[in-house]
Amino acid sequence: MTSPPQRVRVTSPRTSARASRPTVGTQEIDAQTRVGEVYMHSLLRTQLRLGLTVLAVVIGPLAALPILFVVSPDVRAVSVMGLPLAWFLLAVAVYPVLLVAGWWYARRAEQAEADFVELVDRP
Repeated sequence: MTSPPQRVRVTSPRTSARASRPTVGTQEIDAQTRVGEVYMHSLLRTQLRLGLTVLAVVIGPLAALPILFVVSPDVRAVSVMGLPLAWFLLAVAVYPVLLVAGWWYARRAEQAEADFVELVDRP
């Protein structure tokens, strides 16, 4: 009795080769076509929205402080750690807010750029 022939696996020689991903988006941007223009406007719009958001969150409360002190004279009499509240807010408390806003902006800007690269390099 003969044993059945051994099974042989046949594969293409290209299966082990890395599949190249076409970067249509990058070519479109480099060629300055209408599609590339749409990609770039999308990135710029995202960055503008992010910048305006950070600006509003930081500048809005800072601009409201003088109004607060004019409208409510009792607030001017408050002191924190021996400093008047206005001085404390402008000289001490504003820096942690700016630090957090800068950190958040940098993280979101990096994420927006990574999303853009993923969008452009998508096959």
